[in-house]
Amino acid sequence: MKTRALMLSLTLGLAACSSAPTHYYTLMPPVSAGASATSPPAFQFEMSTVRIPVQVDQPQLVVRQDSGTLAILETQRWSAPLVDEFHDALASQLESKLGSRNLEGLPKQPGRPVLAVQTDVRRFESLPGQYALIDVVWSLRLREEGKSARSLTCSSQVRQPAGVELSSLVQAHQQAIGQLAEQMATSARRWSCP
Repeated sequence: MKTRALMLSLTLGLAACSSAPTHYYTLMPPVSAGASATSPPAFQFEMSTVRIPVQVDQPQLVVRQDSGTLAILETQRWSAPLVDEFHDALASQLESKLGSRNLEGLPKQPGRPVLAVQTDVRRFESLPGQYALIDVVWSLRLREEGKSARSLTCSSQVRQPAGVELSSLVQAHQQAIGQLAEQMATSARRWSCP
């Protein structure tokens, strides 16, 4: 009888110590067929560094609350550091919109211009049940052999409605990054800010 009581107490004690499961999220959108641009650009492109506010560049999802406070969700995490998630998601979206691969850190084809994209995320806000917002200053720099480099600096603020669920909030951020990539790609082709 004492053994049973001891086993039951031990089982209940271990159950009380267990933690909630950890969920991982990504800003990379699902792969969709036929999403690439019809004609490749006259330039090669490379995605340079991304800067992101340190307040939200955490392993955990950081959400804004109505009271103006931030909540760090311990068991809701990014699959990589947020700065890398943002960089890779934006590079992937730009590859799709431009019809050209990101050649960051790779040898470039001689004689073809290189478009470097640099991104400074000023705000990355997540407010469950309301919106996902990104506020970004970005620059395009075109380098050609024998010519002076040209650059264009623009800013974009994209706000997407989001549901209460965290997966809805992450999808809203994916859509916002897709809109940002569309603005960047259009500007690269036309060389003007949106």
